[in-house]
Amino acid sequence: MQDITNAAFELILYAGNGRSYAMEAIREAKRGNFEKAEELIAKAGEEIGQAHEVQTKLIQSEAGGQSVQLNMLMVHAQDHLMTSMVVRDLAKEIIDIYKGGGRENGKV
Repeated sequence: MQDITNAAFELILYAGNGRSYAMEAIREAKRGNFEKAEELIAKAGEEIGQAHEVQTKLIQSEAGGQSVQLNMLMVHAQDHLMTSMVVRDLAKEIIDIYKGGGRENGKV
């Protein structure tokens, strides 16, 4: 299993990239560029997926009996991942609202 510090930095990197793509997608939707917004949301999903893979390896390692050291860096990394996932989910909803899909589809 990879070093815990490297895993934490990978989580932070991928999650941060995912969050940045999601925020950029919102800005593109605000400009009316929905195709670009969807591309960016897909990129956000890919980056967050990479972070989730790192997290899954850590969980599998611990489930297999290899204890994972919990430190502030890993707590910070997990916080980044969860925040990025929420931002991505909210970005999808905001893009839908900008598209005009809220009221017409009974979502608001």
